[in-house]
Amino acid sequence: MRPRVPFGAGLRARLGAPSRPRVLESSPRSRVWCVELGGAPAVVKQLVDGPGAAERYAREVAALRIAARAEPAVVPALLGTDPGERVLVLEHVEHRPPPRDWIVGYATALARLHATALPADAGLLPAWSGPTQDDADSFVHLAETLGVTVPPGARAELTALVDRLGRAGGQALLHGDPCPGNDLHTGDGVKFIDFEQASLGNGLVELAYLRVGFPTCWCVTSAPTALLDRAETAYRTTWTELTGTDPGGDLTDACAGWLLRGDALVERARRETVDHLARIPDRDWTWGTATARQRLAHRLGVVAGTTAGRPGLHGLHAVSTDLRRTVLARWPSLGPVPADRP
Repeated sequence: MRPRVPFGAGLRARLGAPSRPRVLESSPRSRVWCVELGGAPAVVKQLVDGPGAAERYAREVAALRIAARAEPAVVPALLGTDPGERVLVLEHVEHRPPPRDWIVGYATALARLHATALPADAGLLPAWSGPTQDDADSFVHLAETLGVTVPPGARAELTALVDRLGRAGGQALLHGDPCPGNDLHTGDGVKFIDFEQASLGNGLVELAYLRVGFPTCWCVTSAPTALLDRAETAYRTTWTELTGTDPGGDLTDACAGWLLRGDALVERARRETVDHLARIPDRDWTWGTATARQRLAHRLGVVAGTTAGRPGLHGLHAVSTDLRRTVLARWPSLGPVPADRP
């Protein structure tokens, strides 16, 4: 049996009774319906019971309310909530097929989303959490296991990198999972959905998604360098126009941070369980549009390129370059990650 649309008396009093419910595809962590309210389509989302459900619901509601400041909108309008049932009622947004250069509009909308947070919002969402020293140690161990020489000073560089990312601060509204599929391309621009992992932090950690291939996402894309440059310029220009400041942080550090995170090789349900980088020498696995080794090879190439000639990152550049070469030689059947979004 299909679950009944959870639309209690409070929501009915405010929005009317829903009609013509239709189940939409969603993650295992939520149930989603398209309904009609007063003849207009709307979306009802309920976060299912389970560990962290109340926190994820609170994050999504807080993020949607902060993001609602953007004009034009970068999120669907939040029409109503029922905290007791962990239900949100949202404006229905019609998604269109994205253009080939979709990451430019995406980056513009991402900057506009990030810029909606204000200093007074501190405490409404958790602070972004970066890679840890354990992540850095696991990366070094992977390199050594595969026979790559880790130059003197590389470990100290990684420790400093982890520290910089941890101290980066920032007050941007971070989506937490800004993946293809969580961006709706409309006639009015890109709108984002699914803010269950939202936080506050430095916006460049999410701008880095475009280069490192959407590390928390089931689908990976690798855009041409010229298109990446256009998208990153669009982000920086939009952020500066809205805030009057330059984006803080360091995009190279942000890309390197995603390389260190073994949890960015598996879907959310399998994160924080084992050291996933340590599994790479013995097995590969597919998640969405790429395998773990493909994802790793792509990120190594990105970091090898962005750290070239960078003071304080010479060791990481050498390890990334040599490790990528070793990975491709050891598993020659590995192909590049997809160039286009599915």
